[in-house]
Amino acid sequence: METLKHYINGKFVESKATSFLDAMNPATAEAIARVPMSTKDEVMAAVAAAKAAFPAWRNTPGIQRIQPIMKLQALLKENIKALTEITVQNHGKEWDAAEGEVVRAYQMCEAALSVPELQKGEFMEDIALGIDEYTTVEPLGVFAMIPPFNFPVMIPFWFMPFAVATGNTYIIKSNEQTPVPITRIFETCIDKAGFPPGVINLIHGGPEVGTALIEHPDVKGVSSVGSTPVAKAIYAKATSLGKRAQCHGGANNFLVVDRTANIDKIMPNMMNSIFGNSGQRCLAGKHVVVVGDAAFYDKFKQKFIETTRSLKVGYGLDKASFMGPVVAKKNLDKLHDQIKKGIESGATLVLDGRGIKVPGFEKGYFLGPSIFENVKPGNYFLQEEVFGPVACLHRVDKLDDAIAMLNADPRGNATTIYTESGENARHFRHEVKAGNVGINIGVVAPLAWFPFAGAKESFFGTLRAQGREAVEFFTQAHVIIERFHGSTKIEWD
Repeated sequence: METLKHYINGKFVESKATSFLDAMNPATAEAIARVPMSTKDEVMAAVAAAKAAFPAWRNTPGIQRIQPIMKLQALLKENIKALTEITVQNHGKEWDAAEGEVVRAYQMCEAALSVPELQKGEFMEDIALGIDEYTTVEPLGVFAMIPPFNFPVMIPFWFMPFAVATGNTYIIKSNEQTPVPITRIFETCIDKAGFPPGVINLIHGGPEVGTALIEHPDVKGVSSVGSTPVAKAIYAKATSLGKRAQCHGGANNFLVVDRTANIDKIMPNMMNSIFGNSGQRCLAGKHVVVVGDAAFYDKFKQKFIETTRSLKVGYGLDKASFMGPVVAKKNLDKLHDQIKKGIESGATLVLDGRGIKVPGFEKGYFLGPSIFENVKPGNYFLQEEVFGPVACLHRVDKLDDAIAMLNADPRGNATTIYTESGENARHFRHEVKAGNVGINIGVVAPLAWFPFAGAKESFFGTLRAQGREAVEFFTQAHVIIERFHGSTKIEWD
């Protein structure tokens, strides 16, 4: 079985680790690679390579720095089928979700091509007689990225292209559960794109590797995506050491349905939001809040459950499968425990996905779509993020009741209203406190040119992933004030 290699200073390097984890195929419950838990010396080597590469990369003109990013974009598109396949195999997600990751990754490269424009400074002539003032926008050095398991291709690209385009060097720590896709990207794309050695590095390992990167004095900042407790811990550690940090956290997102919504039209969109990627994304809808009387609620509930029952659960390489397994046995066990806690706290399980069997994949980590109702204030599902294909149905009388419910949650990653009322949509987007707001869009995933706008306890930091905010995170403005005295006399013939 393959043992994954690091990528340090432009070369693939075998690890000297003595401890390994298995990277699994969650549909078959079979190991597909061994993941080294890096030694401290290997972390130091990655940082040293990035630090050594920084001066020359910083001094490379910006219009030249984006050339390998252009090549990287083309290589990602060229290898999209193979990268989609390995993402399905290591994560378990359905084919469309895996392919969408690669598309988002190369779109981040496209957005980073605008960095030379975004990195221009400001100039003011004659702030006083004969004195000019201007800014230059400078890179800072070595940055590191700590990713989650659920989007092993896309999420490193929320940050890396913007970091290197602005002149920094970069280290990606793979996620120990899903490290194979990013390794394949280094093998087929990054290594062939033309980046100088040391500009982009990859290292494998668990949380201790992330901690070592954060604590290293030569690492200037860290980007991460994970649960809210993990984001909070990384942000506290990094900022206590004087480093920059942008830490995206967890979610508990609400989808609101009012009486004007076109139920037939919105249902496929809702299914993707709630059950796509097996519910393992921070933009997934978790609570469906129906605004209206009991008759409208019952009509919606019937359609919602009927549609959910029709979803095909299977292996993601079968493109007819709507959703696949969850990522690991421990994740499946946790979801089973969370469903049990929801029942114990008074909720009613109206569709039970436990015990589902997928022919040919009986050992896989599958959980079918599950639906609760009668989720009262204080219920487990309103307190904790349930990272899987589990939804809760609620009914309220007024739109403002729904807004109050979602604003009461301490997290604020995303929310959506399904409506054909412009008045209701405008009121909703104005009043809600979530950072990403959808109007008839259930997965509110900003394009690469916009920030990923997590809010409240879904984000810790000031400048978020993607777009202009990412450029600002990876740079610092220097102010220059200058004048010249004209003391040299020039004689003309």
